[in-house]
Amino acid sequence: MWWFQEGLCALPAALVVWTAATFVFAYITAVVLRHVDPLVPYISDTGTVAPERCVFGIMLNVSAFLGVATMYVRYKQLLALIDASDTRLHLLNRVGLVLGCGSSLGMCVVANFQKTTLFSMHLVGAVLTFGVGALYIFAQTLLSYHMQPHIHSKSMFWTRLSVGMWTLASIISMFVSSVIMYSTLPGVEVNKKLHWTPGEPGYTPHIISTISEWSLALSFISFFFTYIRDFKKINLRAEAELHSDHLYHSSHYRDVPETSPLLAGSI
Repeated sequence: MWWFQEGLCALPAALVVWTAATFVFAYITAVVLRHVDPLVPYISDTGTVAPERCVFGIMLNVSAFLGVATMYVRYKQLLALIDASDTRLHLLNRVGLVLGCGSSLGMCVVANFQKTTLFSMHLVGAVLTFGVGALYIFAQTLLSYHMQPHIHSKSMFWTRLSVGMWTLASIISMFVSSVIMYSTLPGVEVNKKLHWTPGEPGYTPHIISTISEWSLALSFISFFFTYIRDFKKINLRAEAELHSDHLYHSSHYRDVPETSPLLAGSI
C-alpha cells in the first residue's frame, strides 16, 4: 500500500500540492507574458491579467473546496477523539470549522474579484483568507495542546505552534510594510500598479510586503502539511438510509413494473 492510500491522507496532500501548483503556475505564466516583474510580485498580481487569471481563479476555487473538505474531515476526526464530556474542546472544534470555512470563502472571493477590478471585495477576501485562516491555525494549535500527549505527541503541538508564530510574524510584517508603502505613494492607485522600478518611492516596503505575503502563503501550506500523518488514521463513509421503498408522496403507487423498451420500436 502506498502512503497516500492510508486513510484520508491524500486529502491534505492534494490540498498542499494543488495550492502550491496554483501559485507556481500563475507566477511562471505572468512572468513569461511580462504581466508582472520577476522579483517577488504579489500573489494576487500573478492572477490579475488574462489568460493566467482565468486558470488562477479556477485552481484557487478548487483549493478552497479541498480546504473545506480537509477541515471538515479534521473536525469529524477531533469530534471522535475528544471526550464527549469535554464541552469546551468540542466548542473550540466547532469554532475551528466555522473559521476554516470562512477562510475558504475568502479564498473564493480573492479568486473571483481581482484587485484591479474590485479592490474592496478583493481586500475583504484577503482578510478572510489570511486573517480568519490564521485564527483557524491557532484554534487547531490550541486543540493540539489539549490533546497532547495522550492523543498525539508534544512535537506535533510544537510544530503547529511554530507554524502559527510564522503565520503571525508574516501577517504583521505584511501589514506594517503595506501601510508604509501606501503612505509613501499618496494619490497613486497602488492596487493597479503591477510593475515596480528599484529605487522608486515605496519600492522597498513593497518588496517586504510581497515577500511577507509569499511567506504567509507558505506557512498556510506548511500547516496543512502537518495533517497528512494524522489523516492516515481516519476514514469516512456515506451511508444511504431509505425512509421508504418508493418515491411517491403517498403509499398508493403502481404495483405493475415498467416493461416498455428503453428505445421506441422493436429490437
